[in-house]
Amino acid sequence: MVIHYPNGKAYQAPAQSTAPSRVEYGGRGMTLEQELNASNDYYRVTGRAVVYKKPIPIQLVKVDYPKRSQAVIREAYFKTPSTTDYNGVYQGYYLDFEAKETKNKASFPLSNFHDHQIRHFKECLAQQGICFVVIRFATLHRLFVLPASVVLTAWAASTTGRKSIPLRQIEAAGFELQPQLQPVVPYLDGVDWLIQTKVGTTHGK
Repeated sequence: MVIHYPNGKAYQAPAQSTAPSRVEYGGRGMTLEQELNASNDYYRVTGRAVVYKKPIPIQLVKVDYPKRSQAVIREAYFKTPSTTDYNGVYQGYYLDFEAKETKNKASFPLSNFHDHQIRHFKECLAQQGICFVVIRFATLHRLFVLPASVVLTAWAASTTGRKSIPLRQIEAAGFELQPQLQPVVPYLDGVDWLIQTKVGTTHGK
């Protein structure tokens, strides 16, 4: 299936694909997106937070019907550039975050982000939202909550410098999550850390 951006350019996955790959984490073998969706379900059921994955607005252009009860999408366009993967509310705070994976062992490639996502983070931070990235190092089986401010700084420096964020910097500036059964990805632990340290938000109570 061919998918195009709003400007008509065909979508191509970056070299380090942002599409979640099937990896083992905590022995479950779920994708990061599946784990986050399950975690969000758990958080809603237990009344801790209300967070959802944002739907991607797509306009269908060509659809084939090989069978009366079956449709195959052949070509489609993103109606508007997507922003980030998830948003919601937690204890009166607005959350906005992206989920990314890499098979790299020493750094996280900035090619996983797009200009409109960086702009979106800036706009949300300006409104005192809590913005971050859930980053999985698939090969290392390590998972972090990284403040969006760190990504913005690295993105600005990438125009003349390195095009990735070193793992050592993520270890120092982020919050490492520990796998558990429920929720599968306890990212609110990282959010609590962001709130307590006032990292990634200027919103105070």
